[in-house]
Amino acid sequence: MTDESTSSGKTGSGSEIGQRQRLMLVTGMLGAGKTTALRVMEDLGWEVVDNFPIRLLDRLIDTPQAFGQATGETRGALAIGFDSRTRGFDPQAIIRMVKELGTRSDLEITTLFLDCSSQELERRYNETRRRHPLAGDTPVATGIRAERELLAPLRRWADILVDTTEFTSNDLQRAMRERFGDEDSKELTITVSSFGFSRGMPPVADLVFDMRFLDNPHWVPELRPLTGEDAAVGEHIQRDPAYAEAFERIRDLLLLLLPRYSAQGKSYVHIAFGCTGGRHRSVFTAMQMVSALRERGFSPTLLHRNLGARAADLLEGSPRRDH
Repeated sequence: MTDESTSSGKTGSGSEIGQRQRLMLVTGMLGAGKTTALRVMEDLGWEVVDNFPIRLLDRLIDTPQAFGQATGETRGALAIGFDSRTRGFDPQAIIRMVKELGTRSDLEITTLFLDCSSQELERRYNETRRRHPLAGDTPVATGIRAERELLAPLRRWADILVDTTEFTSNDLQRAMRERFGDEDSKELTITVSSFGFSRGMPPVADLVFDMRFLDNPHWVPELRPLTGEDAAVGEHIQRDPAYAEAFERIRDLLLLLLPRYSAQGKSYVHIAFGCTGGRHRSVFTAMQMVSALRERGFSPTLLHRNLGARAADLLEGSPRRDH
């Protein structure tokens, strides 16, 4: 894979562009990953329009955004996708039009061209059994050659060239985020919560850890009215011989997984710790895990779903049933 750029620095959503509207034109060979690239741009907060009649670009740029009208904010970043199937597609006319738009002081225009080797494109078409739009009744290789010749002016003119020959879809997504995502967009939003199984599983948790293997403070009369936020409950849980090793293994697993989730473009991760009533073991473990993750540079949010629930026997079940 090659990634070439004729523009200086990283093109993204940074503040260095000031009040100018950012405009990204995304084009390239069919099958090279335009749809995937635009999906990532949308995830990064860009307004995305695909298969847009490029001759109407100036009208689209000058159309006020409803969000901007309502809040008075400046126009956001806009990514426009087009290719050889777009109505009125004429590479030379597109270049002339964009050069003219480039003289405007209120626009910052970048062109991204996605390329791929003809052999790999042919393999992708054969694998998906799709017909190349320019091939007609001829072999797919004929359509690819015709398209490459048609797009040659845009390829030579583009600011950024990304060759996706050796890329999987995930590789392309990661490359797009690395180039166009700002630092804030790369930060993973982590939520660590506690809950009680007696009130049901959390519906949107990504990782759930069942802490009911630990000795239950509920069966210690003086600890029953307390919660995992109280020191006496924490000391009781930590005395369980299984606690320290289990906690360390869960922590190390999370430290392995969280950077990988971030690299794959996941924006939110919800880690849930459960016990029977959601007041003791899960609360304490969640608190400890938040502290451990913060020590490693993460910024998790802590939530306790059932901490305010009634501390009653019906929530904890009959004596010792979860041991």
